[in-house]
Amino acid sequence: MRVLRRRILFSGFCAVSLLGLAAAPPARPQAAPPPPAGNSQAGFETVPVEVDGRVLFNLRGMQGYPASRRAGLVKQRIVDLAKDSAFSVQSLAMEAEEHYTRITGGDELIVNLFDSDGEIEGLPREVLAGIYLARIEETIDLYRLERTGEYRLRGAVRAAIATVLILAVLFFCFRLVRWLGRVIERRLNRPMKSLESVSHKILRADRFFRILNSLLRLASVLIVLLLVYLYLHYLFGIFAETRGFGNRMLALITSPLVRIGEAVLNYIPKLIFLIFLIVAVRYLVKALKRFFNSVESGKIHLSDFDPEWASPTFRIIRLVVIALGVVLAYPYIPGSDSAAFKGVSIFLGVIFSLGSTSVIANIMAGYSMIYRRAFKVGDRVRINESVGDVTEMRLLVTHLRSIKNEEIIIPNSTVLTSEIVNYSALAATDGLILHTTVGIGYDTPWRQVEAILLEAASRTPGILKAPEPFVLQTGLLDHCVTYELNAYCGDAARMVPLYSELHENILDVFNEHGVQIMSPRYIADPAEPKVVPKGAWYPPPAKPAGTGGDRPQPSSPPGE
Repeated sequence: MRVLRRRILFSGFCAVSLLGLAAAPPARPQAAPPPPAGNSQAGFETVPVEVDGRVLFNLRGMQGYPASRRAGLVKQRIVDLAKDSAFSVQSLAMEAEEHYTRITGGDELIVNLFDSDGEIEGLPREVLAGIYLARIEETIDLYRLERTGEYRLRGAVRAAIATVLILAVLFFCFRLVRWLGRVIERRLNRPMKSLESVSHKILRADRFFRILNSLLRLASVLIVLLLVYLYLHYLFGIFAETRGFGNRMLALITSPLVRIGEAVLNYIPKLIFLIFLIVAVRYLVKALKRFFNSVESGKIHLSDFDPEWASPTFRIIRLVVIALGVVLAYPYIPGSDSAAFKGVSIFLGVIFSLGSTSVIANIMAGYSMIYRRAFKVGDRVRINESVGDVTEMRLLVTHLRSIKNEEIIIPNSTVLTSEIVNYSALAATDGLILHTTVGIGYDTPWRQVEAILLEAASRTPGILKAPEPFVLQTGLLDHCVTYELNAYCGDAARMVPLYSELHENILDVFNEHGVQIMSPRYIADPAEPKVVPKGAWYPPPAKPAGTGGDRPQPSSPPGE
């Protein structure tokens, strides 16, 4: 601790010494600076007359005679008089005329002052001329003094002392930062290890010390930059030729900071509006979310509005609200009126419009499908040649799980333009009709075939008893009659195993009754005609009308 205390005291002593040198007054007192440049009156700019980094006074421009040119000529005249060793400051004089006052150096004109110059300073022209004359005299004396060998030697000695001090301070700062890093790491090593074990290495000691060392290095860099700036500012201020640059060094740092501060102060009203707008948009989105969550859960009922539409409708309205907020906030964003900001905005807009055509098409198709109610998650559908259960509906694509447990991803734009068959939409309420076709020869009574098919349907678990299955004769072909069995089921997800069981039962019942299914087909007529005699119209399990049969008994042909 004693070593640390000594190092801190030494560092403070060096810093105070350097600052004392930087604040040391010159050999002669410097004239008090006039009001800052940049004032204007009646639209005329004022420019300072500066010699060796010291501002003497400000001069106003005139019509056809800009202030910068007037100030430059006055400065050159003062410098020429100061360089002339034969010129005496006692030769400086002022002559009052009716409309102006002349300040001269011997026979040479230095500056003419008008009533308008006095109005800038708020002084009468004669009083202002006297002040300017004293400043010119003082500036010429200082100009000559600062270029003497003795003054330059003293400046060189001060510069050497300042250089030694700054090197010592910088060396001490680097050593101090390294020492502080080792001390902190030694003191905090054990607590950080304990914290690391307690947090299951979520907080790691090595990362903490790396961050700490980085912060120490950053602090040392900032201190070094500050010390180097003070050193250069003092060093340039020692010599007359570089004093102007040294004074401008401060402006290089303070001017951007001042502009930033002014910009921040001017931006505060716009910032308040942006904060209010962000808060308003945020709470409006929250209110809309609560409302549509209530609609989706059934707490709020809207006529002709499906609760499943609540979530996508909220997303659309949220996008509209946020887009409206961005439009309202755009003029208040810093730099939004600059050409660069507008150019970047246009460029990004063009890139987005060219590169996202298919994306926008899929998004619009996704929302269109939601409001069309073509299907929902969990439905079994057929889209083009793909059959499966809908597992997820996103803005860009729709996910299906096929009956073979394959994931099928279909772009929404393709879904929107394709034919969609929804097997689940009416299955739970009206039932899904499973249908299959068989071909039976003309020698088999159609009533027997219908009874066999209905028997096969009744043996199949999962086939609904009501509505009852029914059979349609769909074609009288060259070699057979085609029969279509239609049976209802209430679960579209079981349609594949139900088809399989139904076909198994159809085969079993036809075999039990000795009826041949016409497959494979034959290409020649049989020797005997394929007709069914009247007595064989009702073979088992078919039943005549009036005894429980499903069709009335046909009448006898004439003459029989």
